[in-house]
Amino acid sequence: MNRREVFALGAPLSAALGAALASSAGASEPRSPGDASDGKTPLFPEDAQFWFETLRMFGADEYGAASFGEVLATSAQIKAGDYDSWYDAWNATADRIADEGARQLARGRRISARDSYLRASNYYRASEFFLHANPKDPRVARAYRCSVDCYKACAKLYDPPIEPLEIPYEHTTLPGYLHTVDRTSRRRPLLIMHTGFDGSAEEMHYNGARAAVERGYNVLAFDGPGQFGPLHREGLPFRPDWENVIGPVIDFAVKQRGVDTRRIALMGASLGGELAPRAAAFEPRLAACIANDGLFDYAAPYLAAVPEAARSAFLAMIKADASPALDHILTGMMKASPTARWSFIHGMYSFGVSSPRAYLAAVLAYNLKDGIAEKIRCPTLVCDAQGDLFFKGQPQALYDHLTCPKTLMKFTAAEGAGAHCEVGAGRLAYARIFDWLDDVMA
Repeated sequence: MNRREVFALGAPLSAALGAALASSAGASEPRSPGDASDGKTPLFPEDAQFWFETLRMFGADEYGAASFGEVLATSAQIKAGDYDSWYDAWNATADRIADEGARQLARGRRISARDSYLRASNYYRASEFFLHANPKDPRVARAYRCSVDCYKACAKLYDPPIEPLEIPYEHTTLPGYLHTVDRTSRRRPLLIMHTGFDGSAEEMHYNGARAAVERGYNVLAFDGPGQFGPLHREGLPFRPDWENVIGPVIDFAVKQRGVDTRRIALMGASLGGELAPRAAAFEPRLAACIANDGLFDYAAPYLAAVPEAARSAFLAMIKADASPALDHILTGMMKASPTARWSFIHGMYSFGVSSPRAYLAAVLAYNLKDGIAEKIRCPTLVCDAQGDLFFKGQPQALYDHLTCPKTLMKFTAAEGAGAHCEVGAGRLAYARIFDWLDDVMA
């Protein structure tokens, strides 16, 4: 099939790809609070991406990084699909809560200030989430700076304090935080954590870090290339050879106080469900690996809707120097699907490329094929959320390729944990995940 024939398939192919990519790039198409099959959502029913990000904020409530009432009140000010509306509402809430935190701290109300700063940090992070079509938009820089500043203000008020880190990496440093159980140098298992396509090291506070600390783990949460800190600070894009990111992080980690070097685990969320296992395949110092959710081939969801007969031509179009036919299809998809619109915009930003097609070409390198998954030797947990349409089938694919001690942990819609990375069910999910890790580390 030649390119002209593929172009003739434009409308049906665009529709098929739109359906597949409607949940693309690290966010599933959530269906309802319990992932009901009717597809209805309580907020933003016509914009699945806005709903998922709102569900993400509701879930942050479980570890104090949001308040249900604040999320509900803020959402009422937002017009679905309007990125400026999203920013204005979340930025206003963040400014108000940050100001309250400052007043509380000035009065010596440390716990109240800590809690306010934590929520404000998350609200600032959310505010700039949809603005990456123009990374130089001053709102992006302000939101990033305020999010980090609020989190560092919050971190100082924990007992023991959460310690900001700068991890040496090539010609620069990677930002992170060390969460410790206590102030002693007692040797404890260390959990290294990172997010995926669109999260932050600050966000990992409620995405597992504090849950792990409660169970006796010291935690090092960090941002790698392509993620929140390095992207905003230096424009560092993602790289597929994640072992060359994790290696320097472990080099740094083993020098920190209280680290049991025999018990170091690595956990990656979302796209991190491919990145972390990739690193584990080449890093013998890891005692365990957690992929939440598991991902074997990042490109697979993008290609799933392409007819087999058109697959080779489609790949050639992705890789070509110019392909107006495919560019046209992708532009149409971005207009038709709120999630495709956002995912391509953020994908271009975080992968350091200038077009949706170039982003698709870049993601082809993010997989555990050619025996990479089989190289992993440490016990590995693969999480599988039932309603995660983006990673549909990917956790099982990763699990099937593993030859190490392995566990497939399924989360269901009926228990409220079926969304991507169990968003909205953190207490349930981390109880099971860290119970597994306790057994492995024992």
